[in-house]
Amino acid sequence: MHRLSGIMVAFVMVSASAGSPAVAQDNTLTVFAAASMKNALDDIDAAFTARTGVKVSASYAASSTLAKQIEQGAPADIFVSADTDWMDYAASKNNINDSTRVNLLGNSIVLIAPQVSKIDNVTIAPGLDLARLAGDGRIATGDVRSVPVGKYAKAALEKLGAWQAAEPKFAMADSVRAALTLVARSEAALGIVYSTDAKVEPGVKIVGTFPGDAHPPIIYPVAATATARPEAKQYLDYLHSSAAKALLEKYGFIYLVKPTS
Repeated sequence: MHRLSGIMVAFVMVSASAGSPAVAQDNTLTVFAAASMKNALDDIDAAFTARTGVKVSASYAASSTLAKQIEQGAPADIFVSADTDWMDYAASKNNINDSTRVNLLGNSIVLIAPQVSKIDNVTIAPGLDLARLAGDGRIATGDVRSVPVGKYAKAALEKLGAWQAAEPKFAMADSVRAALTLVARSEAALGIVYSTDAKVEPGVKIVGTFPGDAHPPIIYPVAATATARPEAKQYLDYLHSSAAKALLEKYGFIYLVKPTS
């Protein structure tokens, strides 16, 4: 009887230990990506998992926030930034694998208004009076000190001579999606976001597009982190595929590299 009990205990211990590696060997990749990537990257991740069986957990926020979280030790395998500055920051802290870095995507910034707004067809050129156009309302964009879309917006408005008058009317959001929401809810009269964001939010309309030469090129670099799991290479390879290119272009992103598969 004692021998049988010992066998049963051993069986339970073996069964329990057999279950543990399922957690230890979980092959879920963690992707930290700029908030503007959410819709497109959700599709990318689903397609990647269907093809490889590797699950993806994505965290979306401003590139500045994500770079700081990675610096503080947040477990991420892939970092997708909405500008080169924050990828450079991550590189300067030795938080990415430089050999995997590539400038993957481009984008543009647009002026948006609530779908119900009477504002329409704004010519964005030198002499733009954005302050007058907003009236008593606010202008939403990302924080111009750190969030990439806000930095692009401020650079463009400075070049067009519209920043000084418009600055007091700005509502600084912690990400481009937060700014988008303010406009969609009519809590801001105008907003400056990426064209790709405006296209996925039915509550807003694009009323003008900023000239590409009014601001630094909008570039989305991607890289594996310094602590990335081996599966990160598969993910980066997929981002370089024709299938990924098609999905990203569907959402309006400009694909900057030649597909490798």
